[in-house]
Amino acid sequence: MRIEGKKAALAEIDMTPMIDIVFLLIAFFMVITNFEQTQADERVKLPKDQLAKPPEVARPKELVLNLGFTRDKQGRKLSETIVFYAGERIPVLKLGPILKREQRLYQDLDTDPKEVTVVIRADAEVPTGLVQELIKLAKEAKFEKFAMKAKQQID
Repeated sequence: MRIEGKKAALAEIDMTPMIDIVFLLIAFFMVITNFEQTQADERVKLPKDQLAKPPEVARPKELVLNLGFTRDKQGRKLSETIVFYAGERIPVLKLGPILKREQRLYQDLDTDPKEVTVVIRADAEVPTGLVQELIKLAKEAKFEKFAMKAKQQID
């Protein structure tokens, strides 16, 4: 008597739960991502300081200005000091009209420009005088609160 063998059925793996888990992980990491860096410009190399630390409470209204240089791949400066703002490269001394436009925008949104913190992210190699000029231009546009960004130096 001859016995015929049955071919073993291949078990198929249900990938639906795996896909669900992947999408849940993606959603989780999107929610916990720190969005503070969205206004940071990687071309600005912040100075390091032992006293620098992040604010304990997030500022509700802030205007971030990235002050730095255009650099090549080796890190050499290719331009004079410029402000990277809204995808544009603007010379520091020509930023006045843009700051006045921002001031009008905040007023249109029923926000007093005096309550907006101007956060200046200046490259470590930017002359102090240009930072002062930028603050002066912001004051002319009725902004009164200022903050500087630096990297915390850990020994």
